Amino acid sequence: MKKLILNIALVLALVVSVTSCRETKEGAADAVENAAGDAIEDAASATGEAIENAADATGEAIKNGTDAVKEGASDAVDVIKDGANSVKDGATDMANDAKDAVSDATEKAKADGADALNSAADKLKEDN
Repeated sequence: MKKLILNIALVLALVVSVTSCRETKEGAADAVENAAGDAIEDAASATGEAIENAADATGEAIKNGTDAVKEGASDAVDVIKDGANSVKDGATDMANDAKDAVSDATEKAKADGADALNSAADKLKEDN
């Protein structure tokens, strides 16, 4: 973009210097002026097209970026849901394992208590 502006400034300087030269012939000055005018019009047209193309490309890039963010957010939500379900399943498994462990410990405590009670009862019977 800077080069384009510099080229336009160079062409304008050329036009000014050529038209200000008093020693040139009238026809040559008109030809150069027409050529410079055409060059300026072409440069302006090219600049306008470049700006339009840049605006279109920017709009397309923004749209693509927005779509990518939407897809990424959707994927992130799916991953979070999967993670939450995994945590839930893990918590359920842990609760079931804890419940089984408590049940096993209770049964063992009952059995050990019954054995200890029977052993104490047998000892009392022997002592009497």
